[in-house]
Amino acid sequence: MSTTPEPLESLAPTLSVRQVLMLERVLAGEPEVVAGAGQLDRAVRWVHVAEAADVGVMLSGGEMVLTTGVLLAGDDGKQAEYIQSLHRAEAAAVVLGLGRAFPAPPDVMRRAAERCGLPMVVLHRPFPFAELTEEVQARLVRRKFAAVSMSEAVRTALTGLITAGAPLQHLLDEIAHHSGCPVVVTNLAHRVLATAGERSAVDDVLRDWERIARQAGGSEGDGWIRAELGGRGERWGQIMLCGYRGDTATGRLLADRAAESLVLHRMLGGTSAHSWEEQSAQSLLTDLVSGVVPARQLLPRARAAGLPVNRRTFVPLVVRHGDPAELDRVLRLLGLPGIVAELADGATAVLLSLARDQDAAVLTANFAARLTQTVVAAADPRTAWDDVPAGMREARHVADAVASGALDLPAVVRLKDVHLRGLIRLLRDDPHVQSFAERELDGLLCAAGDDLLAVLRTYLATGRNKSRTAQLHHVSRPALYRRLEAIQGRLGVDLDDFEQAASVHIALLAHDAQQA
Repeated sequence: MSTTPEPLESLAPTLSVRQVLMLERVLAGEPEVVAGAGQLDRAVRWVHVAEAADVGVMLSGGEMVLTTGVLLAGDDGKQAEYIQSLHRAEAAAVVLGLGRAFPAPPDVMRRAAERCGLPMVVLHRPFPFAELTEEVQARLVRRKFAAVSMSEAVRTALTGLITAGAPLQHLLDEIAHHSGCPVVVTNLAHRVLATAGERSAVDDVLRDWERIARQAGGSEGDGWIRAELGGRGERWGQIMLCGYRGDTATGRLLADRAAESLVLHRMLGGTSAHSWEEQSAQSLLTDLVSGVVPARQLLPRARAAGLPVNRRTFVPLVVRHGDPAELDRVLRLLGLPGIVAELADGATAVLLSLARDQDAAVLTANFAARLTQTVVAAADPRTAWDDVPAGMREARHVADAVASGALDLPAVVRLKDVHLRGLIRLLRDDPHVQSFAERELDGLLCAAGDDLLAVLRTYLATGRNKSRTAQLHHVSRPALYRRLEAIQGRLGVDLDDFEQAASVHIALLAHDAQQA
């Protein structure tokens, strides 16, 4: 992270008319705004001293013109045309020094300036125009240099992050650091893909995102500055500075530098194979599963990501070894609103958002039926958003229990389907359970016992069905009998005794859960 940036206001490459009038030297001239008071935030690109009546032809726009009006005195037509020419040339303002030519503000010029919306300022005390010109020009040069330096500093910092293979979030954090405001990246549908900035400020933006998204195509104002994201003639998103407090021109420069870097980052692929949309969903679902962030704080992120959240039924699912791209395609094919993201350990989370009158069980079954060679772990539907994190953890727990080796399960597995295996999964880290598993299985917990352990696992999982066990291990029944005798000898148990077999089965479930 770079050092603390220079105050944003000092980086504006221009001064406004209002800022010029607040300079100490100008205040000494007792300035009075007599027309165009509503246009004092116009940018002053340059200061020009001119007494020529046709000064407009010498301007290129954005100049503050200083004059005594000596060539305009006594001619109302010239005075009106003078103001009109400044307006046509898009001058920033006109400053008239009162004196011999005009001892008081001329009404003709004042009325013409008011009609044009041109700020007109009179100075009631004599004022050396050369000193003002020198000071303003020096300030403008310094500001332009500071703006260019800021732009290059941001570009250098972001390029360094990209070169180092930093993820998208690190780039956005750097942009938010320089801008001092929330930063939001969206796709063309205005769905939020990523954010950065102070968490509370970002949450405030996301809570009002529907209104902001509707106005996203409008003009910029009040610190809302956008830059398009795209390349090779194709737009695919935008970055927005939300509530930028500095000068608009500086904000635009910063947004453009940020957009250039994000486009480059996307073209190079970053450090992850995931798209930005997938990263956004992954961040949201990971936070939901972990429960570290309160659900209420995640609601604006879910809504901004395009997930329907008002009066909905939420169905948390976890799919083991599922392809997130396939799951997303199935959701789209079935027309089911939801988000998909890969979690750790080969698990993929899916959060369905259904209308209250839809049958969650039927739609979940339809979803599972479209998948190939996967088991879908489902939690009971939730109608309150605050209950979704617990539902996600329940689905994750069920998926973990399924992964430890259950046989003959339905396509959609729920908590009631994992029975003892689910309980053991919850208790796997308890030292007493670990000690019990090692004590019960001690005779098989060695390299030489791996094959026998596999046979024992199948035998118990099939309800001690010898024929089925022999078939699954591709051995004859006499060969299986010999292995079962070896297992009983090593463990010192009688597997025909229900209580002893149950004890060994529980120990084996605990062992497998710990290994997983």
